[in-house]
Amino acid sequence: MGYIEQNLMSGENVVYRAKLHWIVFMWPAIFLLIALIGFGSGSPPAGGLFILLAVLTGLSSFIRYSTSEFGLTNKRVLIKVGLIRRHSLETLLTKVEGISVDQGILGRILGYGTIVVTGTGGMREPFHKISGPLEFRKQVQEQIGAVQEPK
Repeated sequence: MGYIEQNLMSGENVVYRAKLHWIVFMWPAIFLLIALIGFGSGSPPAGGLFILLAVLTGLSSFIRYSTSEFGLTNKRVLIKVGLIRRHSLETLLTKVEGISVDQGILGRILGYGTIVVTGTGGMREPFHKISGPLEFRKQVQEQIGAVQEPK
C-alpha cells in the first residue's frame, strides 16, 4: 500500500496516477555506456570508475523513481517524493488555483516535464520529470471542474 492509499480521506477515490519519467535513468545509462567504451578501449581503471558511477547514480535514480507518487483523487492532489528526505503535497482541489507545465524540447519529444501546483496564498510547488505532465494537468482541471459544478 502506497502513500496515497494510506492518506485517503473517507469517501475519497483515486482518479489518476502519474509516475516519474524513465529519463531519470539517463545519467546511469550514459555512465554505463562510457564504462563499456573504457573497457573496450583497454582502459579498465576508467571503465571501473564509470561502472561505479553508473551503479551509484542508478541506485539513486531507482530509489527516487520507486518512491515518488503523484495522484489525483476526487477531492485532492497528493504528491510524495523521496524516501529519507520526503517532500509531500496534499492540496484540496478547491484550494488549487492552477497547474502549470514546463517542458523543454527534449521533454516535449519524450513526454516529460515539470508540473507546478499553485495554491491559494501564493503557494508554488514544482515537481520535475513527471511522465505525461499535460495529461496530469488535464485530469486535475477536470476534477476541479467537477468539484465546482453546482449539484
